Amino acid sequence: MQKVKVEIKKSEGCDDLPLPKYMSEHASGMDLLAAVEGSLFLEVNEIKLVSSGISIAVPPGFEAQVRPRSGLALKNGITVVNSPGTVDADYRGEVGVILRNSGSSRFEITRGMRIAQMVIQPVVQADLIEVKELSATDRGEGGFGHTGH
Repeated sequence: MQKVKVEIKKSEGCDDLPLPKYMSEHASGMDLLAAVEGSLFLEVNEIKLVSSGISIAVPPGFEAQVRPRSGLALKNGITVVNSPGTVDADYRGEVGVILRNSGSSRFEITRGMRIAQMVIQPVVQADLIEVKELSATDRGEGGFGHTGH
């Protein structure tokens, strides 16, 4: 398992919240917590930006991806709208989580609740080469559902 050092800073007023952590030995994502005051309610189909209470310095060559938590998605229909959300290596602002309530009832977010997970991933940048024609393949231009499945 590859390890990378990521600097992390708590936002003002978030000293009471623990840092994100991996919940099992082989987990790929660490849980992000809600840095809300009191409770925040997400109505059905509502979208809100929720503070994680942290800023990070991802090293060059990596990104942080913000993803939904499967338990919240299955049990309550709570998901990350821009999944995965990307935190670039040169971003130093607070990590926000854009949540949507796709469930059938109002959902309460409380301070310190695990609302998303953050995965650190390597990044590859492409050098684009403009051409007149692309190389041929058996699939060609076959798009969505072209195989009949």
